[in-house]
Parts: sequence; structure tokens; C-alpha cells
Amino acid sequence: MTEKRSPATIVATAGTRADSGRASVTPPIWTSDTYRWPDSDTKPPYDYSRTVNPNRDLLADALAELEGASGGAVTGSGQSAALLALLLLPAGALVVGPHDCYGGTYRLIKGLEEQGKLRALFVDQADDEAVGAALARQPALFWIETPSNPLLRIVDIEKRAREAKAAGALVIADNTLPTPCRQRPIALGCDLVMHSTTKALNGHADLFGGAILAADPALVEKIHWWANAAGLSASAQDAWQTLRGLRTLPLRVDRQEATARKLAEWLSGHERVLEIHYPGLDSFPQKALADRQQSGPGFMISFRVKGGNAATGGFLAALETVTLASSLGGFATLICKPATMTHRGMPPEAQAEAGIHGDLLRLSVGLEEPEDLIADLERGFQTSKRGA
Repeated sequence: MTEKRSPATIVATAGTRADSGRASVTPPIWTSDTYRWPDSDTKPPYDYSRTVNPNRDLLADALAELEGASGGAVTGSGQSAALLALLLLPAGALVVGPHDCYGGTYRLIKGLEEQGKLRALFVDQADDEAVGAALARQPALFWIETPSNPLLRIVDIEKRAREAKAAGALVIADNTLPTPCRQRPIALGCDLVMHSTTKALNGHADLFGGAILAADPALVEKIHWWANAAGLSASAQDAWQTLRGLRTLPLRVDRQEATARKLAEWLSGHERVLEIHYPGLDSFPQKALADRQQSGPGFMISFRVKGGNAATGGFLAALETVTLASSLGGFATLICKPATMTHRGMPPEAQAEAGIHGDLLRLSVGLEEPEDLIADLERGFQTSKRGA
């Protein structure tokens, strides 16, 4: 496929011609762990399913086209995709990450540092001086997460990718939150892009998965080698199911984002909200940058409830439509307290430096009616007011 196609067309047509045997429009699930060889010296295109599988290939091809990548690998979880990126590095390599990254990313990089496998440096990537000092140490990998999880801070991808590559680093962006429907980091200069496909790409809250994609075909080859060597590949069933979920991604993101805009506007004027973070608000400090590199603000909101931990606990306990759970991007609206849930593995001093307060809540907006969500959140605020 040479012409550039829209995300909706990519996901609607992915794999529809893959069944050469019976011409089914929906691709089958190839569950075999092994494949027949024509003879002992002629390796077939598919030989062993840890190495290659048609369902993984169909999903990887669709994601690569969405992201403008040359190819990539589909893994068993978002964390295994992150690990796969780190396996590309030499021993003792320096990894520069964002100080306000997802807690699982922080835990993985710090854990490998504690084992002596790499060195880690977490910096505020909006700070030119801090980034310049980090790049002067010649990192092997510069890790971008934008919008950040959970504070939704925006990193200038094009600027940081240019600077990091000039310093000799590979550049990776975690694109889980915006999805390729709203942001394409490879087009902005990144070498690698990763996803937790568990989240919005699948969208149905019923499996784990990940993906890592690369701009350079030679890097794709290295990714495939390590995915096979480390056994990080996803199952055929999960790859098939993720592709099925992916088909509605543009529709879901449009709906979720439209609702998130309404909720953010309402929250921004609420007397019980101490502060709110949402790239679609005029009050958002980095709105101009978000508008420039994203095609929409997305479906994630974070905010702080007035009254501290006691008020926050009362707010969460009163919710009936919104579910307290630590994931995002699915059909249901979820809320979590990052300090004790998604970022629990971050020590208190790192949370404080990142601005993750005990009263900060992260809201992943789903497919419910906006009015029902507003009514539920108001119920929580009224309870928090009585408990404050």
C-alpha cells in the first residue's frame, strides 16, 4: 500500500484479504504453535509461533501503517513492549526518561538500573537546561511520554527528538494515551513508538498486550530478534482480539474525546476542584504545543479535589457510574488515585518531584453519556464537601 490512508480505512480493512484458503473477510485465528516444513533445509515463512504468527503480523502491519512505521512487534503487555525497547541497548547504557512518567515505566527502568544493566536519569523534559545537561551525558535512549501519565504534560516531540538524535540517542515515544488517531511520533522524528494495546487500541478491557514499532527497517529486524529471543510475543488469540477492538478505535476516540471536553469544561468551573489538567482547555499551560503536535486533546483528564485525602476518599466512595480502577482507554469511564494505584511503585520523593499529590485523580473517559458522568461526579463532590 503506497498511498496514505485514513485511520478509519486502515483499521476497517486490516486483514480482510488474509484468508487465502476460504476468503473469509474476518481473518481466522491461527493457533498452531508450529508449522509444517516442505523439507528439512527450506525454512517456510511461518515455522514456529513464538517467532512468527499470522495474527501478530496482521496487527503489527495495521499498527505500523497507523503510526507511519516500517514495522514492529506485538507483545504480551505494554510492559513487555517497554522491556523490548530496553533490550535493544548495550550494557550500562544511559536512559533518559521523563520525571513524571507512568509508574510502571519508572519501576522497570529503575529496576534494571539497580541490577546494573543500565543507568537511569529522569528529568523534566519541558526544562531546556535539564534536558541539555542530560544529553551532554550521551544517553543511548531518550524516552518521551506525551501527554504524560497522569498529569498530561506535553513534551515538544519534534524539538526533543532532534536534540536527542544529535546527541546520538535513539528516541522512543510512548503513544498509549493519544493513540495514532491523535498523535504520530515517528512523523515528528522519533525512532521508536510503543503502546500498551491493553488500553485504547483494544478498547474493551479484556486482555493484555503491547506493541513496539520502528521507523528504520534495520531496527525492526533487531526488535523481531529480541522479541523471539526473550519470548515476549503476544498470543494469536490476543492479537486477533486486539485487531477486532482496533477496528472501532477512531469512532471510540472521537466519542471519548468529545465527552472529555465537556467534562473538563465542567470540572474547570467547579468549586470543589483545586486544579485540572486537560490539553483541550484554554487554561492549560501547553495548549498551543498540544494543538500543534496533536490532532485532538484526547480522553484523559486529571484533577485535584479540594480538602485533601479525606475529601478525595469520600469523593471516590460516592461514585456509582464511574469505576475506581487502574487502567485507561476502555469503554467504561475509570478513575484512579495515581499516588496509591498506578504510581505506587514510585517512591514518595519521586512522586513529589513529579507533582503527583495524594489528592490527584486521573479520569479515563469512556462511552457513557456526558450528563450521566457529570451527575455521578457531582454526587462525589457533594460527599467530599460534607467530609472536608
